[in-house]
Amino acid sequence: MVGALCYAELGLLTTINCYNVKWVARVTDIFTGMKILALLVIVAVGIWYLFGGNTQNLENPMAGSSSSPGYIALAFYNGLFSYSGWNYLNFVTEELKNPYRNLPRAICISMPLVTIIYVITNVAYFAVLSTDEILSSLAVAVTFADKMLGYAAWVMPLFVACSTFGSLNGAIFASSRLFFVGARNGHLPAAISLININYLTPVPSLIFLCIITLVLLFIDDVYALINYVSFVEALFILISISGLLYLRKTQPDAKRPIKVNLILPLTFLLTCGFLVISSCYVSPFEVGIGTAIILSGIPVYYATIHHPIAGLEAASQKLNNFCAKLFVCMPNTEKID
Repeated sequence: MVGALCYAELGLLTTINCYNVKWVARVTDIFTGMKILALLVIVAVGIWYLFGGNTQNLENPMAGSSSSPGYIALAFYNGLFSYSGWNYLNFVTEELKNPYRNLPRAICISMPLVTIIYVITNVAYFAVLSTDEILSSLAVAVTFADKMLGYAAWVMPLFVACSTFGSLNGAIFASSRLFFVGARNGHLPAAISLININYLTPVPSLIFLCIITLVLLFIDDVYALINYVSFVEALFILISISGLLYLRKTQPDAKRPIKVNLILPLTFLLTCGFLVISSCYVSPFEVGIGTAIILSGIPVYYATIHHPIAGLEAASQKLNNFCAKLFVCMPNTEKID
């Protein structure tokens, strides 16, 4: 039943993203608002509970914790997964109005706001729930509501469902642009860089993302999946930041519409380096799987994109033509309008 709902939710949101970008923005705004409302309710109840003198769960909050760097890295992976939306705006700069002004402004407003809300929400969780209750809970917010909200507890599962719906919608919107731009730059099959003539949306990229997501849903252990994703993300951020620092050194006078103080990328580099290195000896299986997936893309890229073997270039062109007809698309070498 849960799997069928996941498939239906994914299909519905993919359809919305294919049809109308404005609908996507409205869905994200509405469900993000509901998520923030739910978090503020949790914070308010947690503060009321603490003011009642119930501080026993916070007296020794680090009891039983591991100080091993590897386990700290894995803890960061699971925590950062909740904050992963911080980089979504960077994927859609082509569709922002005045991105060089609005992108830094949006990040500077949203990051502190989200961090403060999430931190005080977790304080509320740990004030009300014991460590065992949190670890055994399938949805901490629902367990919190069952304990504190009484007859009104039924609203929290609704808020949790709305939160996941809105988060998935934002992930689909942003990630599809990543595939789209990669294909436009020649890193993926050209068919993924097509855009729909009527709606000006990257329909093939959205369909491709939907298929990949459906495959990932067959992985039962969500924590293993989080480790796969987080390790790969941290590794590529490490590589990207290293490239940024290299270019800042070798091309100091290059045009940079958005430029930050070197302290930020250096801090980011050290953090990502710690996460990548520390996780290698604590979670070698997940790291190995993530690395194997990355390396498997190299021969595929060279065989199909960079130096296509005999017959594959013609097959790629046929796929491109097929997708163009099926999804009413056209090639795009410029920004999405």
